[in-house]
Amino acid sequence: MSTESLILKESRIEQAVDAFLNGCNCAQAVFSTYADLFGIDRQTAMNLTNSMGGGISRLREVCGTVSAMALLAGLAEGDVDPGDLKAREKVYQRTRSLAAEFERENGSLVCRELLGILGREKSARPSERTPEYYKRRPCAKFVACAARLIEEDLTKEERA
Repeated sequence: MSTESLILKESRIEQAVDAFLNGCNCAQAVFSTYADLFGIDRQTAMNLTNSMGGGISRLREVCGTVSAMALLAGLAEGDVDPGDLKAREKVYQRTRSLAAEFERENGSLVCRELLGILGREKSARPSERTPEYYKRRPCAKFVACAARLIEEDLTKEERA
């Protein structure tokens, strides 16, 4: 799908943050907000990214918002022939650019570093979403950042 054909009537950044604040994990919040641009319904988007939250199922590796941007960048570049290394390089460059900007703005793209956690979580059990949870987690900020970056990327009039 050509990125030039993606037209947003209004920004969806707030929608992504609201999705997070209403219980979606970080990856779901970002990916599901833009998935319809690629013909993916919300339920499928939620299913595709349900294991990506918490830096991949609370392993605290790459932030789920960064993973969501990578998935969306791949969709934007379209289906490529597995042997087309030039096309693969193009999507890798696009994803690296998004990740680099996220890291520049936030200091890292690794979940545990963003949250100040020293290692992997021992439990796969997600934290209950309470007002206290949202007060101590800066994740809404990361959702907003990733949503802004991918939105800007998807709506660029010209691709380099």
